[in-house]
Amino acid sequence: MLCSLKIENVAVIEQAEVEFGPGLNVLTGETGAGKSILIDSIHAILGSRTSRDLVRSHTPRARIHAVFRQIPPAVKKRLEKAGMDAGDELTLYREISADGQTKCRINGMPATAALVRQLCAGLIDIHGQHDSQGLTDPARHLALLDLFVHNKALHEEYYSVYRKLVQVKREMDGMITDEQEKNRRIDLLRYQLEEIEAAALIPGEEETLERQRALLANANRIQESLAAAYHAVEGEEDQSGAADLAGEAANALERAAGLSAPLDEIHQRAEELYYQLRDLAGDLADLIQQQEENSGLSLDEVEMRLDEIFRIKRKYGDSVEAVLAYAEHARTELDGIQNADERIRRLDEEKHRLFREAKELAERLTESRLQAFEAFSRQICEALAFLNMPGIRFALHHTKGPLASAGQDTMEFYISTNPGEDPKPLAKIASGGELSRIMLAIKSALADADDVGTVIYDEIDTGVSGKAAARIGQKLLQTAHGRQVLCITHTAQIAALADCHLLIQKNVSEGRAYTEIHPLEEPQRLQELARIISGDQITPAALEAAREMRQVRANL
Repeated sequence: MLCSLKIENVAVIEQAEVEFGPGLNVLTGETGAGKSILIDSIHAILGSRTSRDLVRSHTPRARIHAVFRQIPPAVKKRLEKAGMDAGDELTLYREISADGQTKCRINGMPATAALVRQLCAGLIDIHGQHDSQGLTDPARHLALLDLFVHNKALHEEYYSVYRKLVQVKREMDGMITDEQEKNRRIDLLRYQLEEIEAAALIPGEEETLERQRALLANANRIQESLAAAYHAVEGEEDQSGAADLAGEAANALERAAGLSAPLDEIHQRAEELYYQLRDLAGDLADLIQQQEENSGLSLDEVEMRLDEIFRIKRKYGDSVEAVLAYAEHARTELDGIQNADERIRRLDEEKHRLFREAKELAERLTESRLQAFEAFSRQICEALAFLNMPGIRFALHHTKGPLASAGQDTMEFYISTNPGEDPKPLAKIASGGELSRIMLAIKSALADADDVGTVIYDEIDTGVSGKAAARIGQKLLQTAHGRQVLCITHTAQIAALADCHLLIQKNVSEGRAYTEIHPLEEPQRLQELARIISGDQITPAALEAAREMRQVRANL
């Protein structure tokens, strides 16, 4: 149930805070006073798409804050699953800035508008001014009947099978190509695989070749440097090297080491230097040998191999690994094409199996809908008789077609509003006032099909007056038993029956429009009812009529 709504800088509403109660809440006011802004604000707080045009001119942002209690179980379950606090009270917040940016919060926690829409679906059912006209669209009729049938679980089971069937058909369509195209693809894949396999690529090979090219390009200089270093350390036939000289120094110091403690330390250092130089000479010899062994691969050969790898990469991938991955993908595709006939055969078997299963479930959907329509029609006709449309005949025009997302059924509501006339499509028969009452009758029949705590009717009385309007008010009052109903109305007969009456009033101050929302006590309610009856000039007769209407409400 929507308990309160606080609005700041939304269109003509600078600031307003509204308290709603259980039962029937009505909102009245002159045309253009801002009643539609209230509906837009409720849409916004529930996560609907908004525009920055909703922000009041010359203000930085609009803010909307709503408090709900007696949260429907389905909404509570979704909130808990999403990790949101789902206690006895739910608060929603929406902020829209003048540049179009938006912020949403659920119980103080940040959320996207899409998440609010998903989690809070079922808090409020809003029946707008154009929803009655939507009844003329047969595409809506099947969905309305499904709500009455309570066959959501059956439909979900059917849709799961139907979706698999569509996927299998799509895969089959992708595999079935003409023979020439198939052969062209096989030839291309074979050529590509042969070219890649002939290259005999090895992961990491390119990096190794790059290092070898750098070495080969400077081989002579490196070899000369290594040889010079080796001879300097190891010496030559007619000349001692650094290692021999270090050894001679160590031997000379050894003879005097026992005569002086400092000389003993210096002797050890000289000896360590000798062994280090010997190790260095060995490392240099190994490097020289490696250089000689590598000389078997020429620089030209390395360049040619790198050019081959570059050519393959340019056609099939940015790296050797990417080329090899492409080859694996091509190999899999080639195997798939070559074995397509067997795969298509298995898919065809799966398609027929899924079709049989989907068809059986679709038949069960059809049966449930047809069986429920009699009770659905009876409840609607009873409600319409109460709404001053007696003698209504409600019929269902049903045809079966190919399987689709909702089953195999095409269903359209037909109606006869006059005795002796055959039922015809709603779009051709019903007037605006009749459509409003038919929609209310349908909503009444669906009242037990959901656990929505709040229903909003935006000018459900369009096109009706007199006795019909009074009956609509009584039906709204009945609907409000056990749930909250908000109704925007221009009809005194409906407004008089409300448990809570709110006046939406627009004033102009200093060249700007300001809309305010006022809860009305009994004397003010009588004044507002009289205004609706007689216009701006409230007459004693209008006031008396208002008192009589309120007395009727007291006696209900």
